[in-house]
Amino acid sequence: MALTGKLRSWNDERGFGFIAPRDGGRELFVHISALPRDGSRPTVGETVTYELGRGKDGRPQAVNVYREALGRPSTYPRSPSRPTTDARRSPISALIGFVIVVVIGAYGYSQYQRHSARLAPAAALPSAETVIAEPLVGGYRCDGRTHCSQMTSCSEAKFFLKNCPGTQMDGNHDGVPCEQQWCTGFLSK
Repeated sequence: MALTGKLRSWNDERGFGFIAPRDGGRELFVHISALPRDGSRPTVGETVTYELGRGKDGRPQAVNVYREALGRPSTYPRSPSRPTTDARRSPISALIGFVIVVVIGAYGYSQYQRHSARLAPAAALPSAETVIAEPLVGGYRCDGRTHCSQMTSCSEAKFFLKNCPGTQMDGNHDGVPCEQQWCTGFLSK
């Protein structure tokens, strides 16, 4: 419930004062945080409208205060524990918000371009299906097999070692694949 009173005293340096209720009674403490943040300072003797609340120390104090000389703000009521957004934003804060959005957008777009550039060369390489689909000399073709245990003969192992990428069949790097399984002395044809 909104109450009315007059601002009896105000300490501008410390940001507080006291309100004398219109209906009489004890003066009520008011802190600067209970007033709208409109850039102007309260004046002793002006009429204010407020609600009763409790301070951090538990004592009664004025909250959601507005100065009748300035009119009722669009964000009334306001509580110190629940800050509100001012509907009247300054052009500078709007410009700052716009600049932040543009900077974030530009950064995101540059990251997208950088990621796309990394993927472009990979797209130009032939796919695994292209390599597999082409039959090669000797009736063999690269089909993804890379180890000796997957081969059926020494000639097949030699073909894979020579023509297919990623094979792992020449452990001692002497050019002879699968020496223990297929390309031994009597089976190396």
